[in-house]
Amino acid sequence: MRSIWNGAISFGLVSIPIKVVNATESHSISFRQVHLDDGGRIRYRKFCELEDREVTTGEIGKAYEDADGTLIPITDEELSALPIPTARTIEIVAFVPAERIDPLQMDTAYYLAANGVPATKPYVLLREALKRSQKVAVAKFALRGRERLGMLRVVDDVIAMHGLLWPDEIRSTEEVAPDASVTVRDKELDLADALMDTLGEVELTELHDDYREAVEELVAAKASGELPAAPPAGERAGGKVLDLMAALEKSVRAAKVSRGEEAGEETGEEAGARTGESAEVTPLPSRRSARTAPKEVGGKKSTSTARKTAAKKTVAKSTAKSTAKSTGQAAGKATATKSTAKKTAAKKTTAKKATGKKTAAKKATPRGRASA
Repeated sequence: MRSIWNGAISFGLVSIPIKVVNATESHSISFRQVHLDDGGRIRYRKFCELEDREVTTGEIGKAYEDADGTLIPITDEELSALPIPTARTIEIVAFVPAERIDPLQMDTAYYLAANGVPATKPYVLLREALKRSQKVAVAKFALRGRERLGMLRVVDDVIAMHGLLWPDEIRSTEEVAPDASVTVRDKELDLADALMDTLGEVELTELHDDYREAVEELVAAKASGELPAAPPAGERAGGKVLDLMAALEKSVRAAKVSRGEEAGEETGEEAGARTGESAEVTPLPSRRSARTAPKEVGGKKSTSTARKTAAKKTVAKSTAKSTAKSTGQAAGKATATKSTAKKTAAKKTTAKKATGKKTAAKKATPRGRASA
């Protein structure tokens, strides 16, 4: 591996000469811009705006653009003369538990290699001290023209350094969190837990870039003059989730199938959630049905009969409202009212057949007894 920076680790009064190499490499496929008409390469040339001519790399320097657009030239010599104590030193400032480092701060990773035989002993000393303490070292260093924050930890038998973003470079989450207040039910959490258990764990070394492999196959096919194979049709994710419970249940079943388990099997959480969702609800009698009395009593009703029926409905309604403490009591009152209405109707029918036509004075007498 080619080193990108040489310097030393400052560990108190101990100085450890090291070389810095990149710990990662990019396998992404890059493309060139071409002219569609003839396939010619598209290149970018650097022109000076004042002279309107192309300039060489040696003629290009640095400048800082002020708020009003003014360009302030800064030379490499001026930058290198700045009093930065970490210009060629990785200065350890503290040792902290690894949990104190937010993964959001982690940036590029590097390997630190001992530079020469004299550096081996102090290098191994720092490595073993980090292992035994189960902590990481927080350090400051300068690379590519600016001072940075770093974290040193042990990977296998090598000290690795992760570049860290400064705390003020991490944006707040206040504007990203959901605005709406959402309540998640226990049954939904149970199904989510079941899905997590079904998916299980995975060896990260088994994961690979499917897209890059597909691009490589496409390039190889076109280079050999073959037509690229049509991509397999698959379900596209996206859209609105109309039924969260159904989506979770479907995900659990699909995960089981992918792991070679029986699709018909379901977890206790899944069964419980499905049972809770399909429970039948038996409606109780409403107040409207409780105060409704049958109107068919046989024969014609007189005006006094209609008034007595209306009066009895009013009494039944007020009684039901004042005494009903539960829906069951209201239903009981409704049944009693219905039975009383039937008995009253039967008595009226018998009286009508026995006496025939009566005068208005005789009609008033039974109404008074009924009211009493």
